[in-house]
Amino acid sequence: MSKPKEPVQAKLIASLITENIAVLKSSLAVLYGTLGNMDFISEKIKFNHTQYYEKEMGKDLFRKIISFENLILPDELSSIKVFTNSIEDRHTENGRRKINIDPGYIVMEKMILATCKNFSHRIYLSKGVYADLTLIYRGNNFVALEWTFPDYADTDMRNLLKGIRQRYILQLEKIREQAQNIE
Repeated sequence: MSKPKEPVQAKLIASLITENIAVLKSSLAVLYGTLGNMDFISEKIKFNHTQYYEKEMGKDLFRKIISFENLILPDELSSIKVFTNSIEDRHTENGRRKINIDPGYIVMEKMILATCKNFSHRIYLSKGVYADLTLIYRGNNFVALEWTFPDYADTDMRNLLKGIRQRYILQLEKIREQAQNIE
């Protein structure tokens, strides 16, 4: 029989998609104010794998991937998604968002994104939020699944996320060392 146990803390990440630098900077400031220091901010990544957001947000979209210094418990993800949706709402005019923010997390074996859209492979968390198993880690790399969005299946993106995972590993090692020094 398996017994319940607390999960390992996770590395909080977020994807921000926009065409507006001012909205990006404002959103990053709000994220920092609530979620703390960011330990990684990617270069601009051209968002060209889909036209899904063009009608709502424009054609010259780019993405930034960020990660946060503070680790989270996985069950915090739904509250974080509700919070990031509130940032999107602040930057909405005439029903059109100027930014899309998708939080998620990385743990040793996978990368999860939060979404408010249900689908067969998404698991309900709470507050109208689902966990999307986006990538799994196998054979020293993140591996795309049949439902992984093409932009996350891209080799460059998976390598970027692998770098964030490496930061996470170093954080976990430091936490273990600190715990051993207490004893």
